[in-house]
Amino acid sequence: MPTIKRSKPNKQDIKLLYETVRIAHQAKENGNHPFGALLADKDGEILLEQMNDYEEGGSAMHAETLLLFKASKLYDPELLATCTLYTNAEPCVMCTGAMYWTNVRRLVFGITEKKLLELTGADEQNPTFNLPSHDVLAHGQKDMEVVGPAEDEALLKAIVEDHRSFWIH
Repeated sequence: MPTIKRSKPNKQDIKLLYETVRIAHQAKENGNHPFGALLADKDGEILLEQMNDYEEGGSAMHAETLLLFKASKLYDPELLATCTLYTNAEPCVMCTGAMYWTNVRRLVFGITEKKLLELTGADEQNPTFNLPSHDVLAHGQKDMEVVGPAEDEALLKAIVEDHRSFWIH
C-alpha cells in the first residue's frame, strides 16, 4: 500500500515558493491566470519554470501540467522521482495526475485548493474541483510527499493578493 507523507514546508521550500509567486505574478501581468510552477532537483536547483500561458497551452494546460509535460520530455522518470514540483496554489486533479504520471514524487504548494475556491468563487474561468491533491494521490500506487499549505504570512499574502486582484472585479 503506498504512503502519502504530509509535512510542512522547510526554509528551502519557502524560498522556492516565493519563486512561484514571482512566476504567477508575471502570468497575471501577461493577462493569464495567476498560477506559477517550477521543478527543482533534490538539491533545490530550479530545472524548469512555467506560468499559465493560454497562447502556449490553452485553457486545459495549467502551469503545472505544461511544466510536467516539458519535464517528461527532458528528464527520465528516475530523475523526476527525486524532484519536487512547487506551485503557488495546490494543483487541481489534472495537474496532480500529471505529476503522478511523470513520476515527480514530491509536491510543495502555497495555498490550498479550498482557499483558491474561496478566492475564485463561481468564476467560470476557474471551475475549481476543491479536491485536495493528497486525496487524489492516495488513490495511486506510488509513495508520494505532499507539503503544504505554506504558513509564511508574507508568502500567503502575496499569493492571495494576486488572486484577489485577478478574480474579483
